[in-house]
Amino acid sequence: MNEHILQQCEDSMRQGSSSFYHAFRDLPEKRRHAVYVIYAFCRLIDDSVDEPETSPFTIHELRERFLDLDRANDHFIWPALRWLFAGFPNLGRQPFLNQMEGQVSDLTLLRYETMEQLERYCYLVAGTVGEMLLPVLRDDLHAEAAEAGIALGKGMQIVNIIRDVGEDLGRGRRYIPADLMRRHGYTEEDLSRGVIDGRFTAMIDELHGQAAIWLEQGLSNLDSYPKRSGLSVALAAAFYGAIFDQVRRNGYDVFDRRAIVPDEEKGVLLLRVMSSFGAVDDSADSAAVS
Repeated sequence: MNEHILQQCEDSMRQGSSSFYHAFRDLPEKRRHAVYVIYAFCRLIDDSVDEPETSPFTIHELRERFLDLDRANDHFIWPALRWLFAGFPNLGRQPFLNQMEGQVSDLTLLRYETMEQLERYCYLVAGTVGEMLLPVLRDDLHAEAAEAGIALGKGMQIVNIIRDVGEDLGRGRRYIPADLMRRHGYTEEDLSRGVIDGRFTAMIDELHGQAAIWLEQGLSNLDSYPKRSGLSVALAAAFYGAIFDQVRRNGYDVFDRRAIVPDEEKGVLLLRVMSSFGAVDDSADSAAVS
């Protein structure tokens, strides 16, 4: 595929998510480029809802073009997606449509009532990413790994929700379920005022507890992946775990401070995860995707 198109996809990932970029940048070339394409399209979907004034497409336009992918040509993402589906035959289109369904819900569903409702949302906007990545990171169809990928995505989305509480409030959205708030005696007014107290920290810790369960599930079956793919998944999970650690260091202030993992800490995590994987030889893996 055109190198300029691939570079645009890589730039999208590098600029949009330092954590994901650092986690996946050492994959063999074809797998790495595929991850960039998936990220770039998911970024477009997300921006079409969260930043419609600067997005090149509305969410509905993205869906229309995706459904008519063979003829879509007004953006670099369309030839990139055609390359992606041609190169990875196990990759289906339904996860992408589900992702768009989840993002469309952000236009109408602004307050979540139950954890079950939130879990459905987390699957649509993030568990689907696990479904997209699985056929790119490995060459077989593995049911248990697929479930783990979905769980990992859901856990990461909860971490995003915790990190972005203040930002989402500014958009009129509350993802923290109302039943969780009631259980901790924390009110809508408390949330709108940015109250950080024992009730709030206990509520966030409980929410993160569910994320931790899903993140742990997401790390199962890593030994069945090509080694560099497994390493990338482990790094992504470690980086997201570090985001919540930063939330804690910030005193749970998710209203006025954005939890950003310092580069030095990412370097430590990288060394730690690489050490747990031992020496990585991707020669066979590279041949498998050439």
